[in-house]
Amino acid sequence: MTVKTMQTNAVKTLLEKAAGLDNAEGNPRMKEIIHRLLSDIYQMIEDLDITPEEFWKGANYINEVGTNMEAMLLAPGLGFDHYLDIRQDARDELAGIAGGTPRTIEGPLYVAGAPISNTEARMDDGETPGQGMLLHGQILDEEGNAIAGALVDVWHADTDGNYSHFQTTHSEFNLRRRILADENGFFTARSIVPNGYGCPPGGSTLQVLDQLGRHGNRPAHIHFFVSKPEFKHLTSQINLAGDEYTYDDFAFGTREELVVDANPISDEALIKQHGFSGEFLDVHFDITLVRTADSSIQEAHPRARCTLEQA
Repeated sequence: MTVKTMQTNAVKTLLEKAAGLDNAEGNPRMKEIIHRLLSDIYQMIEDLDITPEEFWKGANYINEVGTNMEAMLLAPGLGFDHYLDIRQDARDELAGIAGGTPRTIEGPLYVAGAPISNTEARMDDGETPGQGMLLHGQILDEEGNAIAGALVDVWHADTDGNYSHFQTTHSEFNLRRRILADENGFFTARSIVPNGYGCPPGGSTLQVLDQLGRHGNRPAHIHFFVSKPEFKHLTSQINLAGDEYTYDDFAFGTREELVVDANPISDEALIKQHGFSGEFLDVHFDITLVRTADSSIQEAHPRARCTLEQA
């Protein structure tokens, strides 16, 4: 039998005091959020008849997530990142600025301050093994006009699914570059073909996913920030077609419009022209930005991100 206590004066008073609503100090927005959070959790405890054992197991799990630094991995795995994108898409619709290349999740592995190049860049350090990849495209507006000088910030994993900075065997900013598109909006990056990755075995995120009967794998993908004054900032990523997890991404990052073919190129003249040692994969991805006069959305939304000072 479930005990009903939520509507009692004792619980209502407890919620107000716990959220600081009984005093004039503190941050009103924080009080509003905490009061709603506590109310929903208390209600869940009542509705699902959560036991003290289950509650304290959850509390200890929160400690573990922090210790393992997996909160930023658990969030996309539970759909929070994708849900925020759904809400932002709806806001754009209401504001009349929907369209262009679709946004999708940023992920937790961006590092600010990557080396910047004009038009072309080599992303790998020449020491990282992997098949060559030529990534290229054009930045356009919604009328199909080229956007000169757009900044393309691109990053991806290696063939083991590891990212520089988070994997200490990588050189600084390996597989991370910023490229300024040329006067016709074109950009080119020479790199290696990335692989997807899985959540750490035995880690906090996989513990939850196992209980939900889900896997913790991502497909091969490439991340983008694309920006230019007077245009809406784009956070997106492409998935390489053919990966077994392309349409089964544990982080819900896949969008149909962002699945891109990687075409093998074996022509010797093209191999030599682009500086590869053998067959490479050609990945073509054009990007469409949306004009806006709202300066607040012309840059990436504020968020704690890694920054690495370049030597």
